Amino acid sequence: MSSLLRLATAGSVDDGKSTLVGRLLYDTKSVLADQLDAVTRASVDKGLSTPDLSLLVDGLRSEREQGITIDVAYRYFATPRRSFVLADTPGHVQYTRNTVTGASTAQLAVLLVDARKGVIEQTRRHAAVLALLGVPNLVLAVNKIDLVGYDEATFTVIAEEFAEHAASLGYERGSVLAVPVSALVGDNVAEKSAKTPWYSGPTLLEHLETVPVAPDPHDSAFRFPVQYVIRPRTADHPDYRGYAGQIAAGTVRPGDEIVVLPQGIRSRVEGIDTADGPLAEAGAGTSVTLLLTDDVDISRGDLIAAADRQPTVTDEITATLCWLSAKALKPGARVLVKHGTRTVQALVGELHARFDEQTLSSVDDPGTLELNDIGRVTLRLAEEIGVDDYGVSPRTGAFLVIDPKDGDTLAAGLVGERFA
Repeated sequence: MSSLLRLATAGSVDDGKSTLVGRLLYDTKSVLADQLDAVTRASVDKGLSTPDLSLLVDGLRSEREQGITIDVAYRYFATPRRSFVLADTPGHVQYTRNTVTGASTAQLAVLLVDARKGVIEQTRRHAAVLALLGVPNLVLAVNKIDLVGYDEATFTVIAEEFAEHAASLGYERGSVLAVPVSALVGDNVAEKSAKTPWYSGPTLLEHLETVPVAPDPHDSAFRFPVQYVIRPRTADHPDYRGYAGQIAAGTVRPGDEIVVLPQGIRSRVEGIDTADGPLAEAGAGTSVTLLLTDDVDISRGDLIAAADRQPTVTDEITATLCWLSAKALKPGARVLVKHGTRTVQALVGELHARFDEQTLSSVDDPGTLELNDIGRVTLRLAEEIGVDDYGVSPRTGAFLVIDPKDGDTLAAGLVGERFA
């Protein structure tokens, strides 16, 4: 079982995400005494008799005053069984783009609903985004179960409705769990609640500690975006030429045949250097410097890949875009595409379809993509790049669309057709 779980929370406004995250931090003893004292004082100032645990997460003053989360807050906590990196994402519709950011690397997402309201439009929108991003595991936390009298029938209706929606997005029942919780009082968060004797499943924390997650794909095809070319030219290392970066996917060993893209030049790995010394093997997520047997013209932005399992080299990609800007996207727009360590100019071609996350259908030829829209688009690049389908290799199947005028991020892109 993996010792680290990356997870994200999502949900609608006032579903209690920040309170739930605060409860997890509090119950796992991940809160420093001075932090808890500050929260207790702030809660007293608000006229509350118990600490408002949401204040442990809503760190910005504007968030605290409004009682909302407007940014992605990353939190770290641990239990004896596992360590966690949690992204608490916003609930407002206009901040759906932040949910894309927070969930982009998640192995599991906790999606909250208010037991009084059930599955709503924003719930379905978030579930669709999580499915498009390929988040493999979902937990539906039916929060505020205390406010409906711990009613089993209410929970069952919500859980079954969401399970049906998740199944239509491609999730198998085994990858979706519904848990009745009360973040405010702690029911079924870290400890089983005596008030829900009809619920026989695990607590939220127990599930987070035990859910199987796939390790980094070391058996995937090797991919290595070059970040920097190291040439010391010193007396000790007059001819040293190394290519530094982080392995995006797969495993590499000395002797492996590789290809440098987009040039298509082949060579072999001579050695793998790190700050701690040479390695006999390195896998996904490891930062290394590769030495090759041949003198090859390589620069930042090139992709070193397994010679026998190469990505597609192309100057035109059809991709799913999660549009993150208030400026609408139209055909003919000039943009920058940042893929790995390479940034190239691009022209927006056809807007093939827009995904309707409520009906789970597509609208053909939408004309534009607006803020928070998800659409299938063709981009024509000024230079060739080596890409994979996002479903095969997420790190080399994802990219950013950037405004060339001001450098703002316009969209997150996923190579391939993520919806019909």
